[in-house]
Amino acid sequence: MTSIAIYTDLDGTLLDHHDYSHAPADPLLQRLEAQGIPVIFCTSKTRAELLRLRQELNNRHPFIAENGAAVFIPDGYLPVRPADVVTGGGFWVKAFVPGRSHWLALLRQVPNRFAGRFRPFHDMTVDQLADLTGLSPEEALLAAKREYGEPVQWLGSDADREDFVEALERLGARVLRGGRFLHVSGDCDKGRAMHWLNQQLGAGGSAPITIALGDSQNDAAMLEAADHAVLVRSPSHPFPRLRRTERVLETSAPGPRGWAEGVASVVTHIDKTRG
Repeated sequence: MTSIAIYTDLDGTLLDHHDYSHAPADPLLQRLEAQGIPVIFCTSKTRAELLRLRQELNNRHPFIAENGAAVFIPDGYLPVRPADVVTGGGFWVKAFVPGRSHWLALLRQVPNRFAGRFRPFHDMTVDQLADLTGLSPEEALLAAKREYGEPVQWLGSDADREDFVEALERLGARVLRGGRFLHVSGDCDKGRAMHWLNQQLGAGGSAPITIALGDSQNDAAMLEAADHAVLVRSPSHPFPRLRRTERVLETSAPGPRGWAEGVASVVTHIDKTRG
């Protein structure tokens, strides 16, 4: 396998925050593919959304969906099938949390005082979801096909939001704050999923050097766990807060232009270090 693997968030990182374009990164994506360096999506998006994007970008590599809830490895991508996966839809699937129905049931258990202050994807029409996200109705339908968690739009105050999160956590959920939504799921994160997948990529040898890119606080676990962290500038919020200080790059450009800037810089650095 390759000696470098790139794990990337999508919205606001590889995809523009406003129009979801990846065009500024396309030339570099093509060069990376030619060099055998996999670009692995690690995102809050669903399997359905990622299948479409993989086809659009001619990406044949594994991906991590719903904020680290599950890893999807194409059948036969690795020489040996990992022991703890199930097979479905042409993928070996490693799930870290229960399915969506579990989290919808849990949301119905929060105290009554939060009634009317949050709205799950499950309760939105496709048109409402499209208006909220800026996606087309077709794209919104794919975004609604959650399998391992539930995004929630918060409608109340910031103070009440913190109480809401605490109530969910007492019920056994883990809540990640994304750029637009609260993501309600279980004990999983992008960093844990990245680590598991990278160990599979390195089975029988050395695991690839990892480069992780993200723009939001829900990318922090992945950015902390990677060998190299690239913080992609956002037009709408500050860089994510990290504990680490070494091998961290903050881009000057936002979105896919920043993505290309950061990847090119780190890959060049790794190549020089290896001589």
